[in-house]
Order: sequence, then C-alpha cells, then structure tokens
Amino acid sequence: MELTVFQELTEQITLECFFMTDSQKEEKVIQFIDLHHFIECYHSEIKIINYIHHPINIIEENGIKKGILFYDLKHSSIFDLNACKSFKRQWQLQEIWFVFVEEEMNINTRIYTDFIIENSIEIFYDKIFLFNFFQSTIKKIK
Repeated sequence: MELTVFQELTEQITLECFFMTDSQKEEKVIQFIDLHHFIECYHSEIKIINYIHHPINIIEENGIKKGILFYDLKHSSIFDLNACKSFKRQWQLQEIWFVFVEEEMNINTRIYTDFIIENSIEIFYDKIFLFNFFQSTIKKIK
C-alpha cells in the first residue's frame, strides 16, 4: 500500500469515526490494513465497498457482495453470531468469510480448528481462512 493512500484512508477514518476513542480508531486502521493486505494476497479483483462502520468489511468480488471478518486469537473478542446473520441480510451479502489473522507462523493449527468448533464458526461463515500477515500466505480452512 502506498503511503499517500494509507494517509488518505487514516484521515477518512479520523473524520468519519470522530465518535470513536483513539484505541477504537487504531483498531479500525488495523482492520483496514488487514483487509488491504489480504486482498493483495488473495485476489486483486476485489473491490472494497465499506470497512468503516462495522467490524465486517464489505467487498465485491466478481459482482458479488461479500463480507470479511478478520479475527486475531490474541486480541479479539468473538463477534456476535446472530448479529452476523442479520448483517448479512441487511447488506444483502451472498457470503461472509471468517479470516484468522496470525503474525507468526503457527505450526499447530489445532487451536484454530478447536476455536471453530467451540464457537460454531463453520455454521455462520461461508468460508474460513488462515491469513499469515507477514508471510503473505492464505490457507483456506473451509
């Protein structure tokens, strides 16, 4: 991501999210960076529609609206799954993806499969990915 694009988008977050605390704004910037890098690694034809007003990012891939929720096991709290279903209907999304974001290469993927089972992630999300941010790799889990 070019520095000027990053600066413009952080300014947009600052302007549109004036009601957020500094830490919430920081989370939003991290969310956008994860989204942008994921798109670079996954598919360059993905268009960002909305990322500011909700933890679920709205994108368009080949004319189909989808949502992406990024989740870091170390820092995130689980998103309300019922809210996820209503968000999908409200925004008329065809799919919602759940993306684990990891910073370090984790050989033991059992923590991810356990989390998926314990939180019924597979029921509510159409695709599940493991995204290693620094390695720029994406592994499809479901």
